[in-house]
Amino acid sequence: MLYGRERERAAVDALLDGARGGRSGVLLLRGEPGIGKTAVLEYAVAAAGDGFRVVRATGVEYEAELPFAGLSLLLASGLDRLDALPGPQRRSLESAFGLGEATGGADRLLAGLATLGLLAELASERPLLCVVDDVQWLDRSSLDALLIAARRLRAEGVALLLAARDTGVGADVGGVAAGGAEGAGADGPARPGATAGPLAGLPELRLTGLAEPDAVRLLDDRTGAPLTGPARRRLLAEAAGNPLALVELPSGEADLASGGLALTSRLRIAFHGQVTGLPPATQTLLLVAAAEENGALDVVLAAAAALGAGADALEPAERAGLVTVGADRRFAFRHPLLRAAVLQRAPLQQRLAAHRALGEALEEGDRRTWHLALAATAPDAGLADALERTAARAEARGAHGGAAAAYERAAGLTPDRDGATRRLVLAAEAATEEGKLELAEALAERAGARTDSVFAHALLDQVRAVAHFWRGAYPAAYRLLLDAAATDIEPAHAARMLLQAFHAAWYVGEEPVATVLDRLAALPLGADEPLAPLARHLPAAVLPALGRPADPLPDVRATAAAARKAGAESPVDLVQLCGATLVLGRDHETLELAAELTAEARAKGTVGVLPTLQFFLAEAELFHGRHRDAEVTATEGLALARDTGQAQWTSQLASLLACVAAFAGDDGRCAELAAAALVPGSAAPAAGEPWAHWALALLDLGRGRAAAAADRLHALTTGPYRHHVGATRAVPDLVEAAVRLGEPERAAEPYERFARWAGAAGTPWAEALRLRCQALLGPDEFAEAAYLAALDLHEGVHRPFERARTALLYGEWLRRERRRTDARPHLGAALETFERLGAEPWADRARAELTATGTAAPAPAVAASALTALTPQELQIARLAARGLTNRDIAAQLFLSPRTVGHHLYKAYPKLGIASRTELAAVLRA
Repeated sequence: MLYGRERERAAVDALLDGARGGRSGVLLLRGEPGIGKTAVLEYAVAAAGDGFRVVRATGVEYEAELPFAGLSLLLASGLDRLDALPGPQRRSLESAFGLGEATGGADRLLAGLATLGLLAELASERPLLCVVDDVQWLDRSSLDALLIAARRLRAEGVALLLAARDTGVGADVGGVAAGGAEGAGADGPARPGATAGPLAGLPELRLTGLAEPDAVRLLDDRTGAPLTGPARRRLLAEAAGNPLALVELPSGEADLASGGLALTSRLRIAFHGQVTGLPPATQTLLLVAAAEENGALDVVLAAAAALGAGADALEPAERAGLVTVGADRRFAFRHPLLRAAVLQRAPLQQRLAAHRALGEALEEGDRRTWHLALAATAPDAGLADALERTAARAEARGAHGGAAAAYERAAGLTPDRDGATRRLVLAAEAATEEGKLELAEALAERAGARTDSVFAHALLDQVRAVAHFWRGAYPAAYRLLLDAAATDIEPAHAARMLLQAFHAAWYVGEEPVATVLDRLAALPLGADEPLAPLARHLPAAVLPALGRPADPLPDVRATAAAARKAGAESPVDLVQLCGATLVLGRDHETLELAAELTAEARAKGTVGVLPTLQFFLAEAELFHGRHRDAEVTATEGLALARDTGQAQWTSQLASLLACVAAFAGDDGRCAELAAAALVPGSAAPAAGEPWAHWALALLDLGRGRAAAAADRLHALTTGPYRHHVGATRAVPDLVEAAVRLGEPERAAEPYERFARWAGAAGTPWAEALRLRCQALLGPDEFAEAAYLAALDLHEGVHRPFERARTALLYGEWLRRERRRTDARPHLGAALETFERLGAEPWADRARAELTATGTAAPAPAVAASALTALTPQELQIARLAARGLTNRDIAAQLFLSPRTVGHHLYKAYPKLGIASRTELAAVLRA
């Protein structure tokens, strides 16, 4: 029974009503211990009734971290639906739950998307209520998967209700991490999770104390002999509306005077008193149950029997209402604080004995190993070896946090110094992959103090460098990695360190970038080394863009083929080729390779790398004038990056979408996306800063605000990021803005750099842009020849937006030269292209110029295609449906649920003026 809580009941009822109507929803209940979160969850289960399928789990505070333990309990009843999931998703959950082999390199982000798919399957026949209590104690792998699913729930009919304590939620539970190397991409080492806390962004309802009338009702109803007088008043004041305090503290009334203790501590004391009065055998059984993380009755009884407590010892605890045993034969303590009190009050030797008994009662496996490890009081080589195998299995499942804990404990159990140090290094590396940077650094310090091994110190410097990188201390990260790679280590290890050093150097400046690439080019890597083709390609692609000599740049597909043949992991290792190829203007190569690797990542379920690939693919699409395609690609990538906590790619993709909005003249969306890109949710400087400033400058330039555009573009093209792809491509815009201001000298130095870059790129479109800049900068007598030469070069390359801008500028020049008749066809062609591309500010400029020639310009065109009314996701789904893919096929490709796909199609049909799927192909062809 709930006392009061009208607001909470209304919120739960609304969540359930939405699920009944086919809409999914998420609600997080937060509050202090005992405030009533669990009671609200129980109300939700009762209110759902028989019309819902209900799955539930509870996080358990535990000294070990068992990967996916919470998730396996939550979804245990749905394992018969695994075959309905796409192959990669099914295999990820089978691996997570120990039902299949973990082959290594697991993408734990896929486990979250697989969780979404399984929740959707469980809701396919009737709505699903998914209830998770004490979220702050879920193991990290389970939490990551659950929150990824939560952020992508749309139209499945799933009500996800979570409860978490206020205290320690941000500190006790890590952020939704982006999965280590599979998401590292071309611009950074393995990512930590979101720094704002894992539960940030979820719809939230904070529970506070009961109003006094409700508190009085609860107190009177639950106390057999109602308190009166001063004791009653004192209890109501001390409890401050906390329901657990109102129920539990009366039995410990004498302790109420200890006003120096926090309420949680006083509640523990009250629970201590209730446990102390039980028979010794019952206390032993309760201790074993408290130490057993799954609440499995058979395991608890077997372990307790080994300690002299038989099954009959359970009855006094049940009679006292301290524990219950459900139909699933699992223990449940009346409250988590009671479980904590049982563990806290037991002497150390009794706790160790409980863990030892549990380990011996369990079958072979990771849980047995962990309990025995927690019981160990002296080094044990065999147990340390077993725990290392546990850690390796956790890593293979993508659970790096669990691996770090296991490696660290294994180090403590290892008799020999070198072996212990090696395991501390492995623990530090795993903690880095998990994004636990402070733990990684602490482990690195401990390991470094124990060894003189050059290789070990190089690996530990790599750990420290990653921590510096994700805090935005790029110079420190660069120097650590450069020095580590210079030590006497194998070239293959040095190559990987230098590739990471390149990521850090990219944000430091041109000279560090060149230094890293020179070192990379000089490494004596054999042809059979997986990273050798990349180590050769990267300097050849980037050094010429910096004005440095380099070997000829091979075709990127040949490099990718050689890397695959040598054993490089695709697409994870090859993603760097996409970014490097853009640096020297090989956009068409990036377009092809990024599309190929994106399809491969979808097929394999390598989700972590997708936002990186989609950023590079969207860049190439944008540079080719395919603005709508770039919007579709980047929108999906941004959603994935946000859902999986990838702050760097959230910033990059938001800033690229700001550019798309600037081209379209959507002022509000451009400003909103640029602001989001510049505040990516991490302590590091925004990775998307260059693109964001370019976007805002483009908006200013399109709207005729030349001074503001010139200021932004000059800072971008002369600042520390001037070698970045976006900054290089922004130089022609700076030239145009500076000339419009009558200050062409502001663009002189960036133009000289751009001219050298265009010469190194050697592509017709780059030379066309250089000629356009030359025409603008003068001298005027050579302008027409430069414009015409640029237009000729544009003809051979499909970059309609840039061709239209050259035609617009040439038309403007012709009009100023009083050659109105000659100007009209160029201005008319530019106007037609801008309108077709939806580039509204540029179309307005072309229309105004055409009107100034004495020819009435056509009115703004109505969108030629109904497709412009679709959202990017609706268009993406419509395209796939038109190709004949089923909703389930589309869901597998886009990591959505089939019902969400159907929901988007249902919304798209009226916008397209059609009524069925069979008409899609014809509409898209038209």
